[in-house]
Amino acid sequence: MKNNHMKPIQRRSLRDEVYETLKKAIITLELAPEQRLYDQELAEQFAVSRTPVREALKRLEDERLVESFPGSYTRVTPLNTKEAEHAFTVVAALHALAARLSCSKLQASDVEKLQRKNEELKQAIQEKDAMRAIEVDEQFHGVFLEAAGNPEISRALQAVIPKVQRLEVSQFSAEGGKQSVHQHEMIISACQNEEYEKVVQLIENNWLSLGKFMTEGR
Repeated sequence: MKNNHMKPIQRRSLRDEVYETLKKAIITLELAPEQRLYDQELAEQFAVSRTPVREALKRLEDERLVESFPGSYTRVTPLNTKEAEHAFTVVAALHALAARLSCSKLQASDVEKLQRKNEELKQAIQEKDAMRAIEVDEQFHGVFLEAAGNPEISRALQAVIPKVQRLEVSQFSAEGGKQSVHQHEMIISACQNEEYEKVVQLIENNWLSLGKFMTEGR
C-alpha cells in the first residue's frame, strides 16, 4: 500500500550551503571588501568540488556581493556607500509595506516578542556585539514580516538587505544602536495604542534614519 508520507527527503544542495556560508562571511566582513576569491581554494576549504563554489559565486555576483573580471580575477565587491544609500531606501519602503499589512493582525504575543527583541538589541549594543545586534534587529522587524503573510516582501528584501548589513557591520556604533532602540520603543508604543499609520511611518523612518546615519557619517 502506498504511503503518501513516504516521499523523498529534500536535502539542501552543496551549492546552497556554499552560497549561504560565503554570503554570511561577506556580510560579517570575514571576507573583506575587495578580497580576491579563488574557486579552487574555496573548494578545498569547503571540501567540495569547484562546481558548487562557482555556482555560489555566480549567484553572489548576481546580487552584487561579488564581482568578477573575465580572464583576471573574482573579488568581494567593495563597500559602496551610494549603493547602500539606495538599498536603505528600498528596505525602508518594503518594511513599511510589511507594517501596513500586518499592524491590525498583531497579537499580544507579537508585541511581547517586539519588547523582548528590543531588550536583546539593547544588550547586544552594550556588549558591542555588532552581528548579534543586527541579528536581533532583523528578528524585531521579522515580527511584522511574518504577520504580513506576504512572502514576496521577504524575497525582495533578501536581494538588498546584505548591502545594508555589510555597511552596518563596518560602521557599527553604540550611538546608532541606541537610536534604533529608542525608535523601536516608539514603534512598540504605537502598536499598543493601535496607531497603525504611525507604526508604518515610524518603521520607515527607522530604516531611513539609520541609512542617513550610516551613509552621511556621524
